[in-house]
Amino acid sequence: MTRVAVYPGTFDPITNGHLDILRRSLVIFDRVIVAIGENVRKAPLFTVAERVGFIRDGLGDTSRVEFDTFSGLLVDFVKRRGATTIVRGLRALADFEYEFQFTHMNRRLAPGIDTMFLMTAEEHFYVSSSLVKEVAGFGGDVAGLVPVAVQRALEQKYPKDKT
Repeated sequence: MTRVAVYPGTFDPITNGHLDILRRSLVIFDRVIVAIGENVRKAPLFTVAERVGFIRDGLGDTSRVEFDTFSGLLVDFVKRRGATTIVRGLRALADFEYEFQFTHMNRRLAPGIDTMFLMTAEEHFYVSSSLVKEVAGFGGDVAGLVPVAVQRALEQKYPKDKT
């Protein structure tokens, strides 16, 4: 029996914390589907193709990783893809409260699908995609927070003022 999990997110952009969760998921599951959410309420900085490229570049070996997009209910996507587990990373108490609500709603909608939480590594505890974009947008250094390809792409999107 193949153990398949879905790791959902917008990953706009992927951070080293996301990659840590993905790598650790691959220790537990035979295959992980990275499900890139198409959230109509968010205006992504990077295209889906760019985000997939960043993940591939940052992860290296993606032989057991699949990429897909989804909109609508996550549990419907998980069922369609034949997975039984949703993987989520947790950073802080606020993450837990948010994820707690979604996990219970998902469990109500699809009792056969479980959610597994992995704590983000200590060095990535404070990092989020939103914070990375904000820091980069003001010309701050995001080295070590994101893969090198993301850092370069952010430098292209937000060139430092040369005056």
